[in-house]
Amino acid sequence: MAKILFVVTGSDHWTLANGTEHPSGFWAEEAVVPYEAFKAAGHEITVATPGGVVPTVDRASLAPEFNGGQEGAERIAKGLESFTELQGPVSIEDVDLDEYDAVYVPGGHGPMEDLSADAASGALLTRALRSGKPLAVVCHGPSALLAARNPDGTSPFAGYQLTAFTNVEETQGGFADRAKWLLQDRLVEMGADFQEGEPWAPFVIVDRNLFTGQNPASSAPLASEVLKALG
Repeated sequence: MAKILFVVTGSDHWTLANGTEHPSGFWAEEAVVPYEAFKAAGHEITVATPGGVVPTVDRASLAPEFNGGQEGAERIAKGLESFTELQGPVSIEDVDLDEYDAVYVPGGHGPMEDLSADAASGALLTRALRSGKPLAVVCHGPSALLAARNPDGTSPFAGYQLTAFTNVEETQGGFADRAKWLLQDRLVEMGADFQEGEPWAPFVIVDRNLFTGQNPASSAPLASEVLKALG
């Protein structure tokens, strides 16, 4: 049995370019699907958030149109209810990485608000990368990589092949022209070797111990790759 740390946004909104707060949080499918896969394999899950706040689900992620219909939406909602660890998170600041075998970061627009600039989260992900343990990040979750810094100010993730929610997907989702910044642009600026798959289709990149998925549909294959790495 492995212990897997979920690093989850603590924000319930995403501030747009015009200053308005768009209700957000973590994306349900990206939390529930890997959670179920990891639990089915017998692994233990701990959730960590900034300050240990109970995370907020993005209500949009529970809508039928984002879950392949009503049946899919009900399945994700039921899975979310079973994910009881979300109700008792630890504080990212208090995490001892030595206690965990892998780290996983789900997306949603929430991480764009807090994890993208959270020093404690950035330091944790830097340690996870250097530890050689699987570090898996999906969709908007890679915004958390932006807070990771080497002592000289460069990114520890520079030069890594990775993927994340793309500019095309953000545009098709209706947010590109409303965002303060776009995740793909920032990841390229930090020196990542950004890889882009077809919009909304599953796409996973593995580079050394960094596992990244492009979008919600990538969360299941991403979890499978992590399980393979854990043996």
